[in-house]
Amino acid sequence: MAEAAQNKSTGKSSDIVAGPGGVMTDEVGVVTGDLTLRTELAGGEAVLSVQYKDAEEWYAVTGGRSKLADPADLEAVHAIAVALLHRPEG
Repeated sequence: MAEAAQNKSTGKSSDIVAGPGGVMTDEVGVVTGDLTLRTELAGGEAVLSVQYKDAEEWYAVTGGRSKLADPADLEAVHAIAVALLHRPEG
């Protein structure tokens, strides 16, 4: 599935490959190709952001915020986001 997932104190990140439909972002529209997806806990919400692999700029995933009943659910939200967005075969 996704490559090199790494734990962070406030979130998780995984390398993904977005398919032709890409990932819609608030700042720049659709991004495709080799990306890093990050899921962070902010104010009781899971917040998704994405960047081109090894780039510095992060972009908010459109619709990528959700209230969490329990902060421990962050890992499950990240796993679901990776499963939905990682489409190396298109």
